[in-house]
Amino acid sequence: MNRTDALDMVRESISTVIPGADVTDLGPHDTFRDVLEMDSLDFLSFVEVLSERSGVRIDDEDTTRLTTLADSADFLVAHTR
Repeated sequence: MNRTDALDMVRESISTVIPGADVTDLGPHDTFRDVLEMDSLDFLSFVEVLSERSGVRIDDEDTTRLTTLADSADFLVAHTR
């Protein structure tokens, strides 16, 4: 998976969990919690959707690496090589 595909997948996963979220204005280092007002349940749902779509296993300890668009994309790229 390349970075562009990973970024698109992260945005799509967020949109699935938070319909109507404006992911186009989400900066690469903006935290989802702050910008999208994502609560803990939304975040867990996002992680599940992202894992299902990408086929990447995301363990509990990995979730701290999925708090921004850039970090999430980097995680996916690193785990799909």
